[in-house]
Amino acid sequence: MSDPSPAGAHLEHDIPRPRRHPWEIPMVVVGVVVSIGALCVLFVLLVQGVELDESLAASVFGLPFLIYLIRGRTYATQRVNGVRITETQFPDAHRILVDAARAMGLAKTPDAYVVLGNGVINAFASGHGFRRYLAFHSDLFEVGGRLGDPDTFAFIAGHELGHVRAGHASYWRQLGTAVLNMVPAVGATLSRSQEYTADNHGYAVCPRGHRGMTVLAAGKYLYPQVDFDAMADRARTDRGFFVFLVNLLASHPVNTKRFAALRDRTRPGRMFF
Repeated sequence: MSDPSPAGAHLEHDIPRPRRHPWEIPMVVVGVVVSIGALCVLFVLLVQGVELDESLAASVFGLPFLIYLIRGRTYATQRVNGVRITETQFPDAHRILVDAARAMGLAKTPDAYVVLGNGVINAFASGHGFRRYLAFHSDLFEVGGRLGDPDTFAFIAGHELGHVRAGHASYWRQLGTAVLNMVPAVGATLSRSQEYTADNHGYAVCPRGHRGMTVLAAGKYLYPQVDFDAMADRARTDRGFFVFLVNLLASHPVNTKRFAALRDRTRPGRMFF
């Protein structure tokens, strides 16, 4: 597999802190309140001797340990199966990540891995303990390498680093919003707001790369032929109840709304309508 071109992505340097989506923090606060409330109610019911489903009680009180185990296992999976991006392994991608992390003011560049995508276009940021890491599916990583589009890779790298910088990869964030995330549509709304926030970081790192996000719509080979503006325009025309429902239940903003938000930087992305 090739590496992102040393011709280089056009990264910004020493970027100011990109704005969070206005829905993000309120949704986090709601999530923490709901989680604490659920624990308090469950504790009171147990003290009063009310019979509860044992599996329910065990899952709620065991949630901190369960999340810790899941995060640890996920991190270990990337470490033992993925290819670590280093100064000698995919050095140009490593340089983009280091430069983007430095521009964001991160004290340390998170470890990053290329993992087998099997056709899936995806990347994610997570953590375990005090560690933070990124994972790029190989099909997405090829966009910056063999397909010679380092700006798009830089935008995606900035997006994932944005999740780290904004605290989305934190154990405490995940624990505090765990109960909220179990509620259909509500947890997805928090997730969409976080994706908009991460997009703002990606745009701040490499504004030119945002048009390459059409890779999410057409895949790694066809995306250069996609008219980004035409997709963004459809956010105003492709409407209706079922469009609303699809977006409401989605963890990521639907592409038309997401592209419209990336094109119009004067206001945050639309969460619902």
